[in-house]
Amino acid sequence: MATINKFHSFVEALAEKVHNLGADTLKIALTNSAPLATNTVLANITQIAAGNGYTTGGNQATQTSSAQSGGTYKLVLSDVVFTATGSMGPFRYAVLHNETAPNDELIGWYDYGSSITLASGETFTVDFDPINGVLTVQ
Repeated sequence: MATINKFHSFVEALAEKVHNLGADTLKIALTNSAPLATNTVLANITQIAAGNGYTTGGNQATQTSSAQSGGTYKLVLSDVVFTATGSMGPFRYAVLHNETAPNDELIGWYDYGSSITLASGETFTVDFDPINGVLTVQ
């Protein structure tokens, strides 16, 4: 399971009420270009070409839990599945962003270590940790 790398701007955007992680629409976009921690919005990311099962902006990541306990907030998301209807990719990175935020602000990204290309009918799952969540804030 890949681990999340946080975009620097996410911390400020969270503090300044850009994100409502319990209610906003979060999505996973795919790219083969390494994101930079200093990227701020989805427009900074070069996504893979739309088509063959990929839609620009990516697929929705549904919140299964967004709550705090003992002063620690945890966000848990359902896995996101991409299904190729033709050759999809290559991609190496899955980028979590906030579709509801004014500029599609970025949250974090996952690095899968090498480029992946899906053949028609193949699937790729962004496997979120159902116990520890995507992220915690203390």
